[in-house]
Amino acid sequence: MSMNLVQKLIARAASRTTVAPDEIVTCRVDLAMMHDLQGPRRVGPMLERLGAPIWAATRVVGVRDNNAPAIDADTAGILDFTRKWARSNGIRHFYDMQGISHVLLPERGHLRPGMFVVGGDSHSPTGGAVGAFVIGVGSTETCGVLVTGEIWVRVPHSIRINWNGRLRCGVTAKDMVLRQCALIPMEAFDYRAIEYCGEAIGALPMGDRLTLCNMSPELGAKTSVIAPDEITVRYLAERGVKVDDTDRWQSDPGAQYERTLDFDATVLEPQIAAPSSPSRSADVGDYRNVAIHQAYIGACTGAKLSDLQMAAEVMRGRHVAAGVRFLIAPASQQTTAEAARDGTLATLTAAGAILLPTGCGACAGMGAGTLAAGEVCISSTARNYKGRMGEYTSEVYLGSAYSVAAAAVAGQIADPREFLQ
Repeated sequence: MSMNLVQKLIARAASRTTVAPDEIVTCRVDLAMMHDLQGPRRVGPMLERLGAPIWAATRVVGVRDNNAPAIDADTAGILDFTRKWARSNGIRHFYDMQGISHVLLPERGHLRPGMFVVGGDSHSPTGGAVGAFVIGVGSTETCGVLVTGEIWVRVPHSIRINWNGRLRCGVTAKDMVLRQCALIPMEAFDYRAIEYCGEAIGALPMGDRLTLCNMSPELGAKTSVIAPDEITVRYLAERGVKVDDTDRWQSDPGAQYERTLDFDATVLEPQIAAPSSPSRSADVGDYRNVAIHQAYIGACTGAKLSDLQMAAEVMRGRHVAAGVRFLIAPASQQTTAEAARDGTLATLTAAGAILLPTGCGACAGMGAGTLAAGEVCISSTARNYKGRMGEYTSEVYLGSAYSVAAAAVAGQIADPREFLQ
């Protein structure tokens, strides 16, 4: 029986030769991730009531990111509890204010093709970019995984999305996924997995692949995957992970998909999502001249090294417009260090950007960069519903790091291609 990539990943975790869509199977979990918002403070009391030990502390990754750094006594208490819980339960892989969970997992070499991973957050599918099956689960399911090392899943139908041709200068994976949000209703992806294919996908660097899979929930999908290739192998090798089984994690010839969608990368324009949904995306020209108060590059979706480098391309030799705050919150400490080494941070700060601590921060209205009533922001983050980044009447537009930087220079939404050499 021919299987697509998602079926292969689930079959391996379920110790099955084959699986079919809609089958319910029990899978062994290779790795479980928890962060401070929905992790120990929710799961810890459940485990205590059960009197159950963790099945394998070495297979658990803990991260302090959502409330980091603390902005008041309550968030400080959450972070303190998370740290103490990890220590008392022997969680060796614990990242204390070192970055955002979905970026840290691949960055620190925790992921590889073929793995079955659960994360306590909706953007966990980011890891699908390396050819793993990664899903977000709630606290109750996380508790079950921590006790048993297993979880049941219904095998999702897979939708194949082909991006043909190559992206033009100034157009990124963020524009690809925003375009999909605009054209395909979320209901079409309900409990579906996306497999990304095509020439444009094969040409994407890992940073863009992570962005594409990260926004699975904005499309309504259970998860997204990209088959591993030489870019995957090289990326993981740089992080100490040797991969020699990429051939195993490819969809079989003749594999079945619920449907296949084709997009032309060669005609894609930079996309902007208007408040208050990624589905309100359109070509940048449709929102040109919308004045902004703040431009924000941050979160797991849009503050990786590649995102900061995109912004620096736009900002080089220019300056932030008067009356605009341009805030940069790198997705990890490693990102900050690398951006400092290659001159990216120097370019951004010389142009007037303000460097913020690593953490989820303003993406969820939980730190520096939170918006006041009536303020307008353009952000490289994933979500822009009302109140997401601050006061309910504030407005958030979404775009790539290129588009965010272009708006910071222009003082209004602008086509980033006009600022690129």
